Amino acid sequence: MATQALKVFEDKRIRTFWDENEEKWYFCINDIVAALTDSPDPADYFKTRRKRDKEFDDFVRGSNCPTHKFVSTDGKPHSVRCMDLQGIFRIVQSIPSKKAEPFKRWLAQVGAARIHQMQDPELGIQQSLQDYKRLGYSDNWINQRLKSIEIRKDLTDQWKAHGVEEGTGYATLTDIIYYTWAGLTAREYD
Repeated sequence: MATQALKVFEDKRIRTFWDENEEKWYFCINDIVAALTDSPDPADYFKTRRKRDKEFDDFVRGSNCPTHKFVSTDGKPHSVRCMDLQGIFRIVQSIPSKKAEPFKRWLAQVGAARIHQMQDPELGIQQSLQDYKRLGYSDNWINQRLKSIEIRKDLTDQWKAHGVEEGTGYATLTDIIYYTWAGLTAREYD
């Protein structure tokens, strides 16, 4: 099942959908291109970019670009190609437009911050604290969240030490814990 949503970038509409199976958002490629260019035909613009940049074309061909039916301005559903967030970032990177530059600078800033956090993990913890506070969580909630992350890491370290398979094995054990505690699987609880 997919949940549709409409995002707005500046004054442009970006059609999106949430894929419950993959647990990620997909964004309409044409809407992203339209928001970042002045092209009257975003689909043609995207096609031309692919022809001019072989590496970009190879990326698009190797990416998961599902089609999704959105109701268009004519009131009828039309299938359009979509990409996940990583794919959309790559599209933004490929667009030589003044409108894309602020977004590219923001991506560069976020990327630099992430590299600094990898070099000094305490920076990542500080960023998480700031993000939780910005989202309105109390200090008590934040402390409990950080403790639960530490406990979860200790638990998964024990599972790993005892040969539990990462991925499905962890998911199965997590579901057992959730079901014992709340009578629901982890997915049902969320």
